[in-house]
Amino acid sequence: MAILTETSRGATRTPPHILTLVALVGVSTLAMNVFLPSLPAMSEYFATDYGVMQLSVGLYLGINAVLQLFVGPLSDRYGRRPVILSGIVLFMLATLGALMATTVEVFLAFRMAQAAIVVAMVLSRAIVRDLYPQDKAASMLGYVTMGMSIVPMIGPAVGGVLEASFGWQSNFWLLLIVGVALWLLTYFDLGETAPPSSGTFADQVRQYPDLLTSRRFWGYCAASAFASGAFFAYLGGAPFVGTSVFGMSPETLGLYFGAPALGYLVGNGISGRFSQRIGIDRMILWGAIGQVSGLTMLAIITLSGFTSHYVFFGFMTFVGLGNGLVIPNATAGMLSVKPHLAGTASGLGGAIMIGGGAALSAVAGWVLGFGGGALPLIALMVASGSGSVVAILLTIRRTRMLSA
Repeated sequence: MAILTETSRGATRTPPHILTLVALVGVSTLAMNVFLPSLPAMSEYFATDYGVMQLSVGLYLGINAVLQLFVGPLSDRYGRRPVILSGIVLFMLATLGALMATTVEVFLAFRMAQAAIVVAMVLSRAIVRDLYPQDKAASMLGYVTMGMSIVPMIGPAVGGVLEASFGWQSNFWLLLIVGVALWLLTYFDLGETAPPSSGTFADQVRQYPDLLTSRRFWGYCAASAFASGAFFAYLGGAPFVGTSVFGMSPETLGLYFGAPALGYLVGNGISGRFSQRIGIDRMILWGAIGQVSGLTMLAIITLSGFTSHYVFFGFMTFVGLGNGLVIPNATAGMLSVKPHLAGTASGLGGAIMIGGGAALSAVAGWVLGFGGGALPLIALMVASGSGSVVAILLTIRRTRMLSA
């Protein structure tokens, strides 16, 4: 499994090492969460409210979603390799800008520009679909995302230690260093995997309706968006819960913050091992139900008054487990609706997922402001996860109708 070699018939491919794809997705994730334990310290540094500083998550995700609308068509037209390399360069420049920022407004502007790294996540998925059919692609996506699960597990912990030792800026120096390393790795290892396209960028964009009129595409997108929405709500609300509700230090919060990644690691391992055998629809359904079940148990325990940071973060492993089962399989599903538009589908589906995540991240910060401890955040996550269950049930029904 070291190298992706099963190329599509009649296509010229230069498959990357699987670790290159892991790195592409991993750095995208690191940029999202490494500095989260430092948000309170950053609020003090820039002399602003925590709610303003928390926009560095919501705005980043929002721009991330918008960029995905263009990344896919660009890569379908010009190739995966040049778009990825260009995006990493923009990410490095934005990271330098964030380091030099002296006001929160300037910092947030460069923070939004850091979203250019989304090209790495979007196109790593498209590269896998370039090389594999649907169920095999789901398995390979499971392995790729299983490999990068270690990043959200240790990223916040590393960020918390760096912030305590060297200040919040050290997190962004880390991002700059890994950005340089990622560019070099991509340049030397990643060849072009997309079939050549003679159409223009406008031609690619005009094919969006082909995806938007597909109920199955919407179903897979919704299942992925709602399942990941629970995690994005966690990203927006857990720093507040950890510091204000449970009184955790940045170092301790960073250590516990990666709890969902433990479940994500297991979920992606299961996807990699069984998706090709069991099928993507059942894998998505099981993952969505598992996520909601765990969060519902946490809500009941919290309502009973038995709550602590051990309980709260422990049950967050169900969020990761559900995402590990849902996301790679739903992604393979949405990319397979129109295989010749894999890049476009990856971008559009990712935009829907991340856009919803940005909204839920902001909502999480807002609902926690009304008090009630961790319960409002948990309720929001249960609601989002339930949406994933409904979406995949409707998609399964649609698939059966088409095959009848």
